[in-house]
Amino acid sequence: MTGPETLTGWLRLTLVPGIGGRTQRRLLTAFGLPEAIFSAGYPSVSALIGDKAARRLLDADVEAAVAGAAAWAGLPGRNILTLADPAYPRALLEIADPPTLLYALGRTELLNRPAVAVVGSRSPTPQGALNAERFARALAETGLVIVSGLALGVDAAAHRGALAAGGGTIAVLGTGIDRVYPARNRDLAHEIGARGAIVSEFPLGTPVIASNFPRRNRLISGMASGVLVVEAGVDSGSLITARLAGEQGREVLAIPGSIHSPQSRGCHRLIKQGAKLVETAQDVLEEIRWLAPPSAESASEASEAGETDENRKILALMAYDPCSLDDLVGRSGLAAEALSVILLHLELEGRVASLPGNRYQRLRDG
Repeated sequence: MTGPETLTGWLRLTLVPGIGGRTQRRLLTAFGLPEAIFSAGYPSVSALIGDKAARRLLDADVEAAVAGAAAWAGLPGRNILTLADPAYPRALLEIADPPTLLYALGRTELLNRPAVAVVGSRSPTPQGALNAERFARALAETGLVIVSGLALGVDAAAHRGALAAGGGTIAVLGTGIDRVYPARNRDLAHEIGARGAIVSEFPLGTPVIASNFPRRNRLISGMASGVLVVEAGVDSGSLITARLAGEQGREVLAIPGSIHSPQSRGCHRLIKQGAKLVETAQDVLEEIRWLAPPSAESASEASEAGETDENRKILALMAYDPCSLDDLVGRSGLAAEALSVILLHLELEGRVASLPGNRYQRLRDG
C-alpha cells in the first residue's frame, strides 16, 4: 500500500476541484510521482496544462481534505490505492480512463481476482431479482468475484447471491465511500464491507450526484471480464454499463425475458446488437472462458423431487409470463378457490410470485 508521505501527494493531486482524471494522468506521465509535479514549479506545470489549471492546482488549499482522507485510510480495513500501488486493480489499468486513486474498504485482494459484473433494473420483476441472486450465487461458487453497484433491485440481489455462496463481491459506489446510497441498502453495505469489498473513486463526503453514476459504471465493467445484464428497460443505466463494457473489450451478456415486460426490452435490444443470450450460468462461464469446478451447478437447474402432479400441471399452464387468476381458471378448469390454495403453496415454496392486479408469475427454477 502507498505510504503516508507519498499518499499526501496523491491526495493533493486528486482533491483539487476542476483537475480531472485526464489532466492528472497527463501530469503524472510528464513528471512521474505527484511530489515531482508539485516541486516542478509553476512555469513547467503551466506549460503542460495551461495557466488557469496550473494556478488552480498549485494554489488550492486542500490541506483539510487531505488530512481527513489520510485519517480515514489509517483505520483498519481502509485503504487508498493509487495508480502506482501494486494492489490497484490491474483490470482498470486496461481501460481508457482509470481513476488516479481508489478509496477501498474491506478485502482489497478481491480487486485482482477474476470477476463478472451483474447489473440490471432497480425495479426488477420477482423473476428478475431471483435470476440475479441465483446467477450471482452460481457464478460465485465457481470462484468468480461478483461486481455490482449496490443499487436497489438487481444489484442488491447479485451482491446477496455472492455472499450467500460464501464468495467475493465488490460494490462500486457513485458517492464517497463514507456514504451509503441508497440508505435502504445500509445493512447490505456493512455486510459487503465485512466480507467483500467496497470501492469509490470519489472523495470522502461526495453526495449523490446524478452525473457520477455513469462514471461509476465504467469501473463496474472495467473490473470484470464480462457484464451480465439481468433485466433492463430501454433507458436503464445498465445499458450504459453494457456499452462501456463493449468499448473496454469486455464480454456483454444478457438474459432474455417476456416480450410483454418493459424490464426485458433493454436486454432484448442488447441481444439484437450482438450480446450473448444467456440461459444458464454455464453460458456465462463459456463466454468469458472461465473453467468452473465440476461440482458447480447451473443457475437454471433445480430438483423437482417431491413435486405433486397438480403443482406441476399449474406451473406448466403458467409458463413464465404474468397471468391473471381468471386466465388460470380458464386454462386449468379448476375452481378459483382451489386454484388459489395451490398458488399459495407454490408462492410459499418460492415457485410463484404474486403480482399487483391479482396476477401471478412463475419463477424460473434453479
